Amino acid sequence: MVKRLLLGVVCLLVLAAVAAFYLWQDLETRLSTPHAGVPAGGVFVEVAPGEGASAIASRLIAAGVVPDDLTFRLAVWRSGRDRDLQAGEYFFGEPMSPLDVVATIAEGRVVLRTVTFPEGLTLPEMGAIFEAEGFGTAAAFAAAADATLVADLDPDAVDLEGYLFPETYSLPRGATAADLVAAMVAQFRATFAADLRARAAERNLSVREVVTLASVIQKETGQAAEHDLVSAVFNNRLRIGMPLQSDPTVIYALTQAGLYDGNLTRANLQFDSPYNTYRYRGLPPGPIAAPGADVLRATLAPADVDYLYFVSRNDGTHAFSRTLREHNRNVREFQVDYFRRRRAGD
Repeated sequence: MVKRLLLGVVCLLVLAAVAAFYLWQDLETRLSTPHAGVPAGGVFVEVAPGEGASAIASRLIAAGVVPDDLTFRLAVWRSGRDRDLQAGEYFFGEPMSPLDVVATIAEGRVVLRTVTFPEGLTLPEMGAIFEAEGFGTAAAFAAAADATLVADLDPDAVDLEGYLFPETYSLPRGATAADLVAAMVAQFRATFAADLRARAAERNLSVREVVTLASVIQKETGQAAEHDLVSAVFNNRLRIGMPLQSDPTVIYALTQAGLYDGNLTRANLQFDSPYNTYRYRGLPPGPIAAPGADVLRATLAPADVDYLYFVSRNDGTHAFSRTLREHNRNVREFQVDYFRRRRAGD
């Protein structure tokens, strides 16, 4: 009798073990098999801050990403990541297993949109891109550009002109202008790091002076190979007290006053503004655009040349010269004669 009882218990235990094994196998299959409910073209799912597994499951079920509440909850339990689920917008473009869905949300693989700011833009131009890309209004971008974000670097800054680093940024859908501005300032700080600050100190230049000069260089040439040459010209001029005579500084002054129509005339060069480097010696009072990393470096490491002049060749490059006589010859060749030939050819 006892033996039969023991045998019965053993049989029940074996059956229970077999059943548990098959249940476990079924669970593993259920959690690792992609759910075919995702609609063609994919679907976005927004997870709100503070939402728990149940609320998230409801959103995922409605979107066709997971089959039911129990499956998602089991996947969360199986992964052990119930405390890691992150808010944000997620895109599910194809069927995924419940475990992969949990991993996506736990790792915060939110949908990111990119916005690119080329080098040499002003604050209003950046604001226009921000608005055109659908992140918000240009006014919101301008309002977020708070000078206190760089107060430790530049106590004289009244805005963030020059300090919003030109780069491509990836942002979640709900990112604000303040989020983007903070990221841009952080990227500037990372770029203008300890080595450049030390080099600036060696040259007895403040951060503001470096960024201001770099912005002028950035606007003068888009050729990376010329950055250190243009830097040499302006550094040489500053050293001997010669005016920078940079057209972009006049354009900036006119634009700030709402007077620039796209054409720079000889009369414009007399416009009275501290940014007009034809009328005022030294650096303009602040940056006129956002310089890139190469230009910031070139500003502090000018080419070892004694050039004082340069003029456009009308092909994106410039002719550099040491004396006014050489410069006048280049102006005649690349400006006067060039446009005379063009007019004759029309």
